[in-house]
Parts: sequence; structure tokens; C-alpha cells
Amino acid sequence: AVWALGNIAGDSTMCRDYVLDCNILPPLLQLLSKQNRLTMTRNAVWALSNLCRGKNPPPDFAKVSPCLSVLSWLLFVNDTDVLADACWALSYLSDGPNDKIQAVIDAGVCRRLVELLMHNDYKVVSPALRAVGNIVTGDDIQTQVILNCSALQSLLHLLSSPKESIKKEACWTISNITAGNKAQIQTVIDAHIFPALINILQTAEFRTRKEAAWAITNATSGGSAEQIKYLVELGCIKPLCDLLTVMDSKIVQVALNGLENILRLGEQESKRSGTGINPYCALIEEAYGLDKIEFLQSHENQEIYQKAFDLIEHYFGTEDEDSSIAPQVDINQQQYIFQQCEAPMEGFQL
Repeated sequence: AVWALGNIAGDSTMCRDYVLDCNILPPLLQLLSKQNRLTMTRNAVWALSNLCRGKNPPPDFAKVSPCLSVLSWLLFVNDTDVLADACWALSYLSDGPNDKIQAVIDAGVCRRLVELLMHNDYKVVSPALRAVGNIVTGDDIQTQVILNCSALQSLLHLLSSPKESIKKEACWTISNITAGNKAQIQTVIDAHIFPALINILQTAEFRTRKEAAWAITNATSGGSAEQIKYLVELGCIKPLCDLLTVMDSKIVQVALNGLENILRLGEQESKRSGTGINPYCALIEEAYGLDKIEFLQSHENQEIYQKAFDLIEHYFGTEDEDSSIAPQVDINQQQYIFQQCEAPMEGFQL
């Protein structure tokens, strides 16, 4: 019967809501709390995770939140299937506004979720990481709860995972932490995570590089002058410049924003020192970034070409446009880079 209910709930959001409306959850939770048979526990947790699942629309939180107290102890059951489904359930429950995230935090599951990031089975690591990642999409105080559980060392470990999807989710999680306050950005620096992120930005698959780019640009947005300088010293400028030639417009904007934040700091420093020389302009030119920014002035996306134009005008002088310094790309290929959405996502390095 439990297996059948799990199947029905997993069929669609409509079926899930029908099962919830039949008030199935209380007896299911009661069954779980009394259950000693592992096969029954596995079936019941799987059914539970299906009742929590779905985004369009999500289940009525008031109906599914009673399962949080049961999930908190299921995280300590020594069985991979039970752990995986309990983590998936928590990942669904934490995927939403901050009040849902707070309910998950209040259930006392954060420390155990962080511990499970180091589990030896990806089947458990993936949903635990998703749940942790969802929690840090909350406000700074909610993010701090995860940081206080020593999550950064585990996340650093996951950045070198041979499984690309884990690496990508770890970068996404870190990007939500670097979107926090200066103290939180500093904890990411102190955990020596940025060198690994910059390496990923240069070498990983494009979907993972995207998340690493967000992590670095977020840090340049909310970071202090010292923190941004640290990122420049680590060598973040070249990989950001390299992203200016990819086909994903959103990521081109993310890279441009990161470079703009760095250039803004350089301008402040040049005024403070009285030299009038922005030290980061030369670094961007050396990384062929200026050529690429100039090339973006012919991008089909209005926000991108406007940003490229503004950066050149503001930071790189008003010298006459010279087509000879633009990247040597034939006209057809220009069209190909910026028009063909179905072309390879990795972009074309100039």
C-alpha cells in the first residue's frame, strides 16, 4: 500500500495533491516512527519524498512540513536508500522562499546534511548538496547556519569531485555564499576555495564554469577592496576575459560585471594614489580582454553591447575605433558566434 501511494504521488503534482488531500501523511509518518523493517522504511521514505516533490506548483507546505521532524532522524539511518530519499525530501522542502528554508533549519538538519556531503555514495551526496545549496539561497543569517557547520571544507573537497554534476552543484552553492556579506566572502577566502574555483573557470565543462563565474563575480560585487585584489592576484582576470567569447549571453554579462567591478576598484586606487593609471586596465589588455570587449560592441544583445561600449569609453580612453585591433574573425563566424543559439555552448576562444 505504501509503495502504491508513493507511485501515485510520484505520477504528477495533481496526483500528489490528491494523496495529500486524503490526509495520508499522518499515518505514513506514524508508520515510519514505529517501523523496524528496513524494506518498509525504504518504501515509506520514498513515498514521503514523492509527497514533498514538485515545483509547479509545490505541495502545500502546511501539509508536508510535519514530516520535517521525522526526516531529521531518518538522516541518521545507516542505509544509503533511506538517506538518499530523506535528503531528496529535504531538498524539495528547502527549495523556495526564506520561510520554507527557515522551517528546514528549525528542524535541526543542517549539521547532518553537511556531514552527508562527505558520504561515500554519490546517491546521498547529490541530494544532500542540493539541500545545502537551497538553504544558502536564503538570507545571510540562514547562510551563516550552514557556514557554522563547517560546510566550506566539504565544499572544497567536492570541487575536485570526478563527477561533473557534483562539481557544478558545489560551485552553485559557493556562488550563493559569495553573494553574502564581506565576512562570509572572507570565510570562503580563508577556506582556500577561490584557487580551486579559478582552476574550474579555466578547465571544467562549460556548465560548471558558468557557476564558478557567478561565484567569482558575486565576490567582486560584495567584496571589499582587499578581497577583490586577492582575486586579481589569484589570476581571475584572464578566465573572466575568456568567458566573453562564449555563446551564453547571461554568462557574458556575468563576466563583464566581474571585470567592471575590478576596473571600478582600479579607478578608485588610481585616484587615491594620484597616478591616474588604472592598474587593472593593463591586466585586461594582456588577457586580450580589451579586444573581446570591443568585439562585444557588435553583440546582438543590447545590454551586452551597451555595457561593452560603456566600459571602453569609461576605462580605456576614447581612442578612435580601429578595426585592426578587433579579433580577426570572418564575418560568417561572427554571425555564428552570436546568432546560432544551438551551437556548442563552449563558445569560441578568440
